[in-house]
Amino acid sequence: MKNIMKLGSLGLGVGIALVSVAIGLGFSSAANADKGSILYVGDGGDDTVKRFDAKTGRYLGAIVTSKSNGLLGPMGLLSTDHELIVANQNVNQPYNGEVLKFNRNSGIFTGALVPCQDALGRPCDPNSPFTPRGIIKGSGEKLFVADLFGSSFDPTTEGSVKEYNFKTGQFIRNLDTTGFTDKFYPRGVVIGPDGLLYVSVRGFGGLASPLPGYVLRFNPLTGKFKDVFTSYQPTANDCSKHLHRPEGLVFGPDNKLYITSFQAYPQDNDKILIYDRTTKKCIDQIDLYAVGQTRAFSQAIVFGPNGDLFVSIQNTPTPPFTGEVRRCNVKTKKCQVFVRNTAKGGALLNPWYLTFGETDPRTLKYDD
Repeated sequence: MKNIMKLGSLGLGVGIALVSVAIGLGFSSAANADKGSILYVGDGGDDTVKRFDAKTGRYLGAIVTSKSNGLLGPMGLLSTDHELIVANQNVNQPYNGEVLKFNRNSGIFTGALVPCQDALGRPCDPNSPFTPRGIIKGSGEKLFVADLFGSSFDPTTEGSVKEYNFKTGQFIRNLDTTGFTDKFYPRGVVIGPDGLLYVSVRGFGGLASPLPGYVLRFNPLTGKFKDVFTSYQPTANDCSKHLHRPEGLVFGPDNKLYITSFQAYPQDNDKILIYDRTTKKCIDQIDLYAVGQTRAFSQAIVFGPNGDLFVSIQNTPTPPFTGEVRRCNVKTKKCQVFVRNTAKGGALLNPWYLTFGETDPRTLKYDD
């Protein structure tokens, strides 16, 4: 049976056990709301996808209710005109993860795009991802899935980026990593303004070193590795020295690349690094808290209304899981709590990936 650390593998060298809290979350009148007015958040604390008003952060109910159709560990989220595409890790189950589809307005399950849920009688695709994290739609009918680990929670078993047909779920190939010399543990994916596929990767720097981070670029048409866009540089005179275990990555309206980065040690802090796409230099950062304050780390980010960056926050790596969504002004580098972890705010427990109804499933750009 798979270890429950599969979802909780935060790149810290240890896993966290998820507590499934079954709470009765009903639907609201938001089911018929304009798609652009909704923020969707996958919550690994109770295995739901929750909705919030994109302007106010008001909780609108769980569109995908707890463990619906075997949902155990929601990760990557994409919004299309009619559906929510959800990467499901199948945490603590003796089979691989999968990619599920739900009606974006009703939450009704519409099918498994890439199935592997034996307990519900769905045949397991032999090429289903073991530990799916970020997902992105490529040009044409392509779906890219970052599969963190190959077959088990084992640092010697590298992951892959898998390509499927976005309509049929048919497996096409694993992207070719030839030329990349470190261990390959992919986490987040996005299509950049240059048309290349950007992949955040956790390497393996050895037991005496913080696990280094990379952002790699692939040609999404050929599936070939192109180059290392950036990497952890411990002696650099820019903020790339903080690129530890990156996951969420997204290009802003300013064409800069924003990447989540974990603390390297207790006296460090978690942050979002900002890169210039042309020079490939780390030029700035958004600190999620000051060193010495209570830790708050992020796995995923997305841009939303008014060019603001929305950040899913996990406040503590131990139960009870508490989470929130922050809204950050990328010009001032100031963040405010947008969705609070309160009963009225929707009891956001362990948020991971998030998307707006108007988020482009290919580039993750927000259409104002």
